[in-house]
Amino acid sequence: MVEINLRKMKEKQSGTILSVKVGGELGRRIREMGLVPGTEITIQGRAPLYDPVALRVMGGTLTLRNNEADHIVVNVTEEG
Repeated sequence: MVEINLRKMKEKQSGTILSVKVGGELGRRIREMGLVPGTEITIQGRAPLYDPVALRVMGGTLTLRNNEADHIVVNVTEEG
């Protein structure tokens, strides 16, 4: 298992959120979307210029800008 930043994950790659390393309003907003430690996520796709990124989380799809994804550390099980 490898710890990487969510922004660096590849399309179709899955992992578990380890931490959200930002506080304040942005940290609160990320956590309110359900992106908390222990949550399973899968990268569903990226926009043509790689921003934003679409995530599959708890049966739904979320999009995050890269500046938001920079603050999320994920434990990935496979490199791909």
